Amino acid sequence: MASTYTPLGVELQATGENAGTWGTKTNTNLQLIEQIAGGFIQKSIAGGAQTTALAVSDGSTGAELAHRMIEFTGTITGNQIVTIPNDVQNFYILKNATSGAYTVQFKYASGSGDTFTFSATQKKTAIIFASGNPDTTDPKMIEIQTGGDVVDDTSPQLGGNLDTNSFMIDFDDAHGIRDENANEQLIFETTSSAVNHVDITNAAASSSPQIGAVGDDTNISLKLRPKATGNIEVMGATNPGSIQLNCEANSHGIKLTGPAHSAGQSYELKFPTGNVTADRFLKVASVTGSGATGVGQLSFAEVSGGTSWQAVKTSGFTAVAGEGYFIDTTSGAIEMDLPAGNIGDEISFIDYAGTFDSNALTIDQNGTEKIAGSTDPLTVSTERAANTLVYVDGTQGWLLKNN
Repeated sequence: MASTYTPLGVELQATGENAGTWGTKTNTNLQLIEQIAGGFIQKSIAGGAQTTALAVSDGSTGAELAHRMIEFTGTITGNQIVTIPNDVQNFYILKNATSGAYTVQFKYASGSGDTFTFSATQKKTAIIFASGNPDTTDPKMIEIQTGGDVVDDTSPQLGGNLDTNSFMIDFDDAHGIRDENANEQLIFETTSSAVNHVDITNAAASSSPQIGAVGDDTNISLKLRPKATGNIEVMGATNPGSIQLNCEANSHGIKLTGPAHSAGQSYELKFPTGNVTADRFLKVASVTGSGATGVGQLSFAEVSGGTSWQAVKTSGFTAVAGEGYFIDTTSGAIEMDLPAGNIGDEISFIDYAGTFDSNALTIDQNGTEKIAGSTDPLTVSTERAANTLVYVDGTQGWLLKNN
């Protein structure tokens, strides 16, 4: 009766067979068993998409599939499949040491049983049990979880720093990181509108969460930076968004608060480009656009005590908002041209020599603007007249008020 062989190539000698060579064959079998128990082999699977069958060698050592650890090597340029015969039952330590972003699948030669696959980015080691099957129809590959899955360890601990090796740490929705006291937490949350949330929960009732700069250095800043033209937004909740600037003891502070939702405002204020100067105030110097989305450029304006009176005028001139003029028409009539008006602008004038009745003052508006609702120039011919013009709007333009 002839010898038979196991799926891994171990020779099963028949009774009375192999006289004179029995010892040699027994030693080969022992070497095979040692190889199966702890042998290591490197197998190149370099190339494009292909299927590589691991060979068996009956009655001799060196069979590829009869090694405990198999390291797949080579540069792969397509997805790879590595197979073993359906009747093999063993467990393997497989290492994916290939280069190239393609999958490596380990499976039986045929059947629809479970398989194991290294993903395109998984260059790692896995322990795989090849279950075999008595009828060899659908044998399965089962991955033996070790450090890759800690679901059964309810309090796993690290012995050193965790290096993610360029991979991500994935969190379930509304879960995140917390400290050992289950207090300070970072919660990562997604929404149906694909808005990313990072939520910090409060440690206890009425205790606000904090983000602080820590480390060995002192007097360091905490910086927030958006991307490209994005903004850092302070969102509203029950009330409009507010920034509170606290005192050094954090016991009280002042707030900068946005308008209520009902106001519908989306305007922008830009701080001055010039240097800070004493005895100045902030004013809107110019506006780009208009309405709720206008952009206002702020500037530092001089604080004044009222009308800025000028030297006596004896000839025609263009007035400036905020100024007052002593006008002498002794030598002849004078024309005062008005500037473009902004609501609240004021210009004052006085008949310096009491000669408006003989040589009148003519006040000419700017472009199509109006004086007292009229586009006609205003003639002042009353002796010792003294008045102030105030700009109201485009309908009435400049109106007179008595001093």
